[in-house]
Amino acid sequence: MRILAVRLDSDGDVLLTGPAIRALAAGGHEVVAVVGPRGRQAAELLPGVARVVVWHCGWVDGDAPPVTPDTVGEAVTALAALAADEAVVFTSFHQSPLPTALVLRLAGVRRITAASVDFPGGLLDVRARPGDPAHDPTADLPDDLPEAERALAIATRGGFTAGPDDDGCLRVTTPPGTAEAARALLADRGIGPGDPYVVLHPGASVPARAWPPERCAEGVAALHGAGHRVVVTGSPGETALTAAVAAGHGTDLGGATSFAVLAEVLRGADAVVVGNTGPAHLAAAVGTPVVSLFAPVVPPVRWAPYGVPHVLLGDQTAPCRGTRARDCPVPGHPCLAGVPAEAVVAAVARLTGHGE
Repeated sequence: MRILAVRLDSDGDVLLTGPAIRALAAGGHEVVAVVGPRGRQAAELLPGVARVVVWHCGWVDGDAPPVTPDTVGEAVTALAALAADEAVVFTSFHQSPLPTALVLRLAGVRRITAASVDFPGGLLDVRARPGDPAHDPTADLPDDLPEAERALAIATRGGFTAGPDDDGCLRVTTPPGTAEAARALLADRGIGPGDPYVVLHPGASVPARAWPPERCAEGVAALHGAGHRVVVTGSPGETALTAAVAAGHGTDLGGATSFAVLAEVLRGADAVVVGNTGPAHLAAAVGTPVVSLFAPVVPPVRWAPYGVPHVLLGDQTAPCRGTRARDCPVPGHPCLAGVPAEAVVAAVARLTGHGE
């Protein structure tokens, strides 16, 4: 049986869907991950995924082409060509799966599972009902589940069960040769096999979730002063940021890694210092402890690093709490700008035992 696992957001969202995707594949089914362009590189690393298909969906991705009869028709045609038996639509608590389900239904998918607050009519065959079971007896998907557990609960509601040996944690598998490439990259910077290091990742896909660059630079200097070798990572578009943050105290790998190589660099680290962004979940997927600089624009109960030791920093009572803002609505970005470098050093010491 061919099943579409649909998650149309970014890399971090796709990584958090990993345990659910493994549940879809556990019965020997062929799982096709249908993802947005910002989630492709994560989907390619997920165990259980047989194929990745990119759908740039206009009601999920703000940078997608306009929603027109032509673009919707193209999506219907592409999805119909997959000849899938079923689809499971994975969404966050604030998203509706129904526009996506409509396109899947037009593409001929016979059975569709998703979580929906709104009545789905004939768009869903299996509906998980979000809500607070204490106040809504029809709810079977509690509001405050971590995102990985929410996705797994949606899959379970559709009849898919994780394998008996599956621990439910995040997981990625990198292509052959990736670990060797990461080791060679680090060795070229003077970090040999077994040498300890801490990663600081200053960038974030959403500006409101980033520790300010000057604080990141202070963090690198403070970690260096505490005896840590610090590796600064970033995407090809963040090389100016990583260079400024490394600033003579860190090893700058900005723009030097693919997503898969980044996974292996994170795997080798003692700890990762990062905001609420994709690499935080990638660190969790390779089992590395995380110092999470977490802006409360989204709830940490849902989005904090999952399944690994972590320390949450940032003012969780700040005025931006729960706004889902992409750009900080509060002057000075106090929820994260107020986190001092010393707090990061202490958090790394707590997670690694170094400096305690």
